[in-house]
Amino acid sequence: MKDFFEGIEWLFENILFYPLDALRSLELDSWFLANILNWIFVIVGFLAFLYWMKQLKTFNDRNEENRESTSHSFLG
Repeated sequence: MKDFFEGIEWLFENILFYPLDALRSLELDSWFLANILNWIFVIVGFLAFLYWMKQLKTFNDRNEENRESTSHSFLG
């Protein structure tokens, strides 16, 4: 079993984490490029937020939401 877990360790340290190690070593040269993965997550989150707001406006313009006091106790 020890060889099995050492194999998993080797896989993660030498292959799967290699791109993150490369980004870490890039930090001394360019901070922006070293954090490119974070910037991608921020952009994707912002685009998802804009899409969500657009969908909410679409449903609000069509009056598809039931706004009677019986549908939600906090609306009445």
